[in-house]
Amino acid sequence: MKKYLEAGKIVNTHALNGYVKFQSWCDSLQIAVGIKVFYLQNGEELRVSNSAVHQNVLLIKFDGVDSFEDAIKLKDKILYCDRADIPLAEGSHFITDLIGLNIIDADNGVHYGVLKDILKHAANDIYEIEKPDKTLAYVPVVKEFVINIDLEKGIFIRPIEGMFE
Repeated sequence: MKKYLEAGKIVNTHALNGYVKFQSWCDSLQIAVGIKVFYLQNGEELRVSNSAVHQNVLLIKFDGVDSFEDAIKLKDKILYCDRADIPLAEGSHFITDLIGLNIIDADNGVHYGVLKDILKHAANDIYEIEKPDKTLAYVPVVKEFVINIDLEKGIFIRPIEGMFE
């Protein structure tokens, strides 16, 4: 499992005192507000001295980033966080840990394919599954279909008739 996860992207500066606008890729901006240390791809650590939700982005002030000139250098940078800094609810998983897992019938062991992506929708997430023939199938992530997730063995589902035809 990856120790560092993509958390989002700095999309712009904010004002003249070193703040940046951060587009979070976390499940919510509230999760991103709780992160106190971010990392650049090269491993450089960016400590948060202040952050606040503003509309659909997070405004962040990093230690040592005190001017517009300092902040503009961070524009378009992807920020990472340590997975240990993100609290996970019981039974929850990071998306990056699920992508690529086998999708298996919980009742008869039939292998349907691998999880290619997780699509976010208002009602619930949807698993995008790449079948062995490279076509795609979609399974709503609800307890009626998703029976068990085992990070070693795969995702066990109970599909309805026609779901994979």
